Amino acid sequence: MTDIHISKVTANIGARITGVDLAKPLDEETVVALRDALNTHKALVFDEVNLDDEGQQAFVRHFGDVTTAHPTVASVDGVPNVLPVDSERGRAANNWHTDVTFVLNPPQASTLRSITIPPYGGETLIASSAAAYRDLPEPLRLLADTLWAEHTNDYDYAVPEETVDEEQARHRAEFTSIKYRTAHPVVRVHPLTGERGLFIGGFAQRIVGLSVGESRKILDLLQAYVTRPENILRHRWSQNQLVLFDNRITQHYAVDNYNGLPRRLHRVTVAGDVPVGIEGKESYSIEGDASHYTTVAA
Repeated sequence: MTDIHISKVTANIGARITGVDLAKPLDEETVVALRDALNTHKALVFDEVNLDDEGQQAFVRHFGDVTTAHPTVASVDGVPNVLPVDSERGRAANNWHTDVTFVLNPPQASTLRSITIPPYGGETLIASSAAAYRDLPEPLRLLADTLWAEHTNDYDYAVPEETVDEEQARHRAEFTSIKYRTAHPVVRVHPLTGERGLFIGGFAQRIVGLSVGESRKILDLLQAYVTRPENILRHRWSQNQLVLFDNRITQHYAVDNYNGLPRRLHRVTVAGDVPVGIEGKESYSIEGDASHYTTVAA
């Protein structure tokens, strides 16, 4: 096995990994060690990875099937499994979210690789929803344990209609070209660790059984625990980095603080399982078929 060294970045989330060359095939012991580190730290940072799109996909395949780039958004030209996260394509990621939770089985893990980095700003924030759940006072934990939320891609990222230009409108139309609605448990049980985490974020629009207004108050209250500073890794990008994070028990946010300068990351995601709540009930689809996007992990 490669001589892996793991250095914590913060108390609640994040570790920097050295001693492994992601450009080479990984043996099983190394993959197990990385999976264990991901289970513990939720987000892993790799420096000087020297990967291209093919190499990024090869690394991701050590953890499971690769999804296509996105259920509705176009991939990198000629590379159907790679999503460009590009400043020129809008800033839809400037809200707290977990990737693609509007489908029945969102990705289990996501990787972002730096391509073009602005000279300042452009950080990615990653939050531990497990730490957030642990932070909840008991009455809120007991409430959250009982709740389900409806996630959908059919919304406008809270951007007022009058501020949306023609290009943004085109991106929004692409994003919602297939409508998805899925009900997930607000508290998800991680299938490998058994940890509980708040499975909400920007695509969670309504608590099942409550009005939109009532839902917003509860979701905002729970979300405030996710985004506590002590639960966040603030990653400042440099060239040739890759960040791997567990999409089942984190949220992330792309900070728009770089004055519109070029910023581009490439995202590749690992097919996920169907979320399960604390009572063992699985998520269920209300609208939209994502079988063209992802297989279902066992």
